Amino acid sequence: MRRAVKRPARRGRRWLALLLAAALLAAAGGGGYAALLAAFPLEYRAEIDPAADDNGVERALLYAVAHTESGFDPAAVSEAGALGLTQITPETFAWLQTKTGEALPDEALFEPDVAANYAAVFLRLLLDEFGGDVQTAAAAYHAGRGQVNRWLADARYSADGERLDTIPSRATAHYVRKVRRAMRIYEVLYEKELVDNG
Repeated sequence: MRRAVKRPARRGRRWLALLLAAALLAAAGGGGYAALLAAFPLEYRAEIDPAADDNGVERALLYAVAHTESGFDPAAVSEAGALGLTQITPETFAWLQTKTGEALPDEALFEPDVAANYAAVFLRLLLDEFGGDVQTAAAAYHAGRGQVNRWLADARYSADGERLDTIPSRATAHYVRKVRRAMRIYEVLYEKELVDNG
């Protein structure tokens, strides 16, 4: 069963994304649009689109995660042992399978459909846990739920205990910026393609 995607108000985000895309096109110089399309492709659409739709996650977010995590390399392995297109660790994969009821081997993460689906399952859980806030959910995808909950409990990083105002880890803050930037670019470049017509 497909879950409905909660779409935030777009007007402010749309202008910001358009400005960002325009700046990137200007920086790319001649052939800028083609270069931007090449840098932010819609790879693995047959796997990513249904995974996002079935789990009620914005397609642009799932593309942004795959782009940021592996550059769309289904054979990627990180130094931390994260695997596949969406760089999920075996420990997280095992935990997610307690939610889905599956029992897949770690190597299944090298299959793009499995990687996309489990990233979407994970993102849906994180968005639900963190009130739909993409920044906080992305931080948890990178640093872990436990770490983000510790940051949320610290008034230095969260005024309300629900959203991160400041991300104290440089690596996680950089990761979140990259995901949010990629998400905005995908929204601008592929506005029609990212709409669920199902």
